[in-house]
Amino acid sequence: MQVNVENSASREQLLNETQAADILCYSVRALQNWRHRGGGPRFVKVSARSVRYRHSDLIQWIESRTVSNTSQTI
Repeated sequence: MQVNVENSASREQLLNETQAADILCYSVRALQNWRHRGGGPRFVKVSARSVRYRHSDLIQWIESRTVSNTSQTI
């Protein structure tokens, strides 16, 4: 099996709040609220005032909320 190194590297790329918010189609403020209250995607705390999001964690979070009908719960 051949592994696409470029694709693998992009999945592990660290994104800032603005980039993560753009991918999720949410505001930066929503991400900040989720970090404070819980319920949002996993994040990396780089320093006391700096956080990043792995692209793969954002995709996993989206997938975990994907449903096929309205009677399903997340």
